[in-house]
Amino acid sequence: MKSDTSSRPVFDQPRAQMRIELRKSKSHSALLSVLGLTLGIAIGFAVPLCQSGAARADEFQNCLADLRAQARAHGISEATLAKTVDGLRYDPEILPLLTNQPEFKTPIWDYLASLVDQERVDDGRGMLQHNSRTFAVAEQRFGVERAVIAAVWGVESDFGRSFGTRPVIKSLATLSCAGPRQKYFRSELLAAVKIVDRGDIEPNQFNGSWAGAFGHTQFMPSTFLTTAVDLDGDGRRDLINSIPDAIGSTAAYLHKHGWTPGLDWGFEVSLPAHYAGPSGRTRKEPMSAWAARGLRRIDGAPIAGSAHAGLLLPAGPNGPAFLVTRNFDAIYSYNAAESYALAIALLSNRLRGRPGLVAAWPTDDPGLSRAERRELQTLLIRRGYDLDGKADGVIGTKSRQAISDFQQRQGLPANGRAGAKVLSALRQ
Repeated sequence: MKSDTSSRPVFDQPRAQMRIELRKSKSHSALLSVLGLTLGIAIGFAVPLCQSGAARADEFQNCLADLRAQARAHGISEATLAKTVDGLRYDPEILPLLTNQPEFKTPIWDYLASLVDQERVDDGRGMLQHNSRTFAVAEQRFGVERAVIAAVWGVESDFGRSFGTRPVIKSLATLSCAGPRQKYFRSELLAAVKIVDRGDIEPNQFNGSWAGAFGHTQFMPSTFLTTAVDLDGDGRRDLINSIPDAIGSTAAYLHKHGWTPGLDWGFEVSLPAHYAGPSGRTRKEPMSAWAARGLRRIDGAPIAGSAHAGLLLPAGPNGPAFLVTRNFDAIYSYNAAESYALAIALLSNRLRGRPGLVAAWPTDDPGLSRAERRELQTLLIRRGYDLDGKADGVIGTKSRQAISDFQQRQGLPANGRAGAKVLSALRQ
């Protein structure tokens, strides 16, 4: 983990099941509405965090003993339990991360600017070429286009550069014993221990995100057990050390969640002036119905075809608009956030050689690519700000504090956001 903490360009995140369960909670609070967490749940975080260290440790060890018994009842061997569960300690850093998931809190133009930048496009094209045979096998077996598989890989781990460094079993044990959705995380912990028990992953390599996702394409343990495949044929399913297994497993997941071969995920459209018609990813209608309302492809071509699609307006009617098909929904199932699915969809377009977005986001302060973020940090360091000497493109706590101070000195809104305006001011 880089020294400028608190935020990563590839985000720690639980998979879709947890997102859906969280959204089934009670009414949304104003503060946490995008996460679907209630204030009651948010306040619940404070209970374990405010306990004394000794009390918390005792409570965690009691919980761990119950988890150990549950794992034993599921047939996990004593040898596996000894090397995975015994000796675990509560991790106090985990619960606060649950309320800080960027795909729900970050303006979409910032979120996409760092995920669908030229660096990731160039890297993705290189990976497609270098692993062309593997992508061809996965594409043929599961019917999922290779550019989409590669886009998932790029967004989830920056093509293997950023797996996450937290011990998966320790993180899941903490979430199983404190905070919301303990039942869900207990099932993930049992799945993780089963993975070790079956010999797919060694405990000392079993690292990933704070929520338990791991490997090149960041599977949750339960998803691994039900969906992962051994594409390289070595007898093990390994998303950490085997790129073929990761590529094949990602294709298998999308296939399982409704990917239709030969169907595009969707395309950018232009709306007629003052459009006030229906919208929403799940409100799908025939293409002819959208054409009848005056929508056209963004290049001006008429909308045609027999597929059904929903109108996605991620920033409202004044921003980019997309007609999205059931294949977009398959991407969405990977991590239930429309901004996340759109990042993969748009990156897959760029990997195919298609153009990027045409319509502008409704902001006068666009987001920055990772190269621009590194430039911003370099300019802050030159002005004497303490970023531990690193311009890594990760806008964490120290970067935000430095940006906020610079903005205040320049008479700009001191929001700590890394946008085009503050970069322009630093360049001057």
